[in-house]
Amino acid sequence: MRKITFILLFFLFITVSYGQHTFSIVAVDPVTGEIGSAGATCIAAEDGAQAISDIVLGVGAIHTQSFYSPTNQNNARTRMIAGDTPEEIMQWLQDNDVSNDPSARQYTAVTLNDGDPLSAAFTGPNCFEEFIHVTGPNYSIAGNILISEDVVTDMETAFLNTDGTLAEKLMAALQGAKRPGADVRCLDEGISSASAFIRVADPSDTDSSYGNLSLDLNVWITSEIFEPIDELQILFDQALSTEDASLVTGVSVYPNPSQGELFIKSVANLKEAILYNVTGQEVSRFPIIDNLTSLDVSRFGNGVYFLSLQNSSGTLTTQKIIINK
Repeated sequence: MRKITFILLFFLFITVSYGQHTFSIVAVDPVTGEIGSAGATCIAAEDGAQAISDIVLGVGAIHTQSFYSPTNQNNARTRMIAGDTPEEIMQWLQDNDVSNDPSARQYTAVTLNDGDPLSAAFTGPNCFEEFIHVTGPNYSIAGNILISEDVVTDMETAFLNTDGTLAEKLMAALQGAKRPGADVRCLDEGISSASAFIRVADPSDTDSSYGNLSLDLNVWITSEIFEPIDELQILFDQALSTEDASLVTGVSVYPNPSQGELFIKSVANLKEAILYNVTGQEVSRFPIIDNLTSLDVSRFGNGVYFLSLQNSSGTLTTQKIIINK
């Protein structure tokens, strides 16, 4: 699948302590197998906010924030790879803190857990106020040095109330947090934060390093002050538009996600549709004889698939399809 990566390269404009990271969310979609990570902070640097983002492909995601330590982050990743649950990771990090003092740390974790997600969070009592975390079946949200706890609770509300893909729900969560001084250090500038990111891995991804996931967006401020979450939204909208193959091929596939039936509407002279699973194995072929064709996909399991649409010359377009019955 085409990878979507946008990075804004800017110079540092604010000198702040790297001791804190502010508000963030980790989440998974058990139907699609997608794993997501998003957040923001009043640190204006390329790795300002996204330094905490750690996605373990096919497993889950972890954020270690508040007096961030790369060692604690690496240890958390190691425990997740070893098969620990999010709750077990939280306890292990407290028991094995790199400085023997977890009281100022804040952690979140979530795992796919074979389609039955698990989540957990930990917030030490000595984090900078205001601090809070909330968890749900497939998400974990936390923040510290906030203007109010509403920053995090509003993120949760936006995440839960947004229909759409995991990426769209994560972006909505960041918008829910946005307000002057969401990270209280940015209040005087009238902005929420100085850097923001959103990252989503799907089951086809093979490299979780920065800039290599299916969706991997990162924004940070320079000498010209702007609202990073709004700039991230612009890049996010542009990224989604690059996946709309109907604009360039004259083909629409809908509804997506599908509950068991797909429609292909095309002005092109299509001959056949080939359905592949996420490992690239062909699972079915469908003849296309009209400009509007119905495909019965109800016999296939929930998850991510790829639909290759063929004309007389070969493959016209391939689109990601989600089946969620």
